[in-house]
Amino acid sequence: MITNRLKNMAMTVILLLLFAFGSSIAWTGEIHGRVVCDVCADSSIGPEDHVLQGAEVAVLCITKSGEVLNYQAFTDSKGIYTVAETMPESDCWDACLARPISSFNEHCTHLGKGSLGVKFSYNHPSGYSHTARTFVYRPTDIPTYCI
Repeated sequence: MITNRLKNMAMTVILLLLFAFGSSIAWTGEIHGRVVCDVCADSSIGPEDHVLQGAEVAVLCITKSGEVLNYQAFTDSKGIYTVAETMPESDCWDACLARPISSFNEHCTHLGKGSLGVKFSYNHPSGYSHTARTFVYRPTDIPTYCI
């Protein structure tokens, strides 16, 4: 009887210690951006241009604790990629680098100028997102209607 009571008390103390010292505040961050095809390669988005579905983007982030995290994302039907993670607040992202990896569009495969990647500080509170600059691919052959 005393043994069971001691076991129950010990378990209660262990559970209280786990809840008191084992938990931390959760933090959620999100990064998103777009990938488009600049059909006329004129560095301006116009009616002839379109979003790229299935384009691959890599996002590399370093946390405040110094850990390096690597993410891979693909664009949806609207050309938007999203990376999100929930982690302890003490380990939240400090700085990130987003860069395009590949376009699976058969016509639009060359990266435009200034689309090699973008580095940014991530100083948003939990629940907020960062919008990265749009990445632009160009076609191998520019259509004659663009000239």
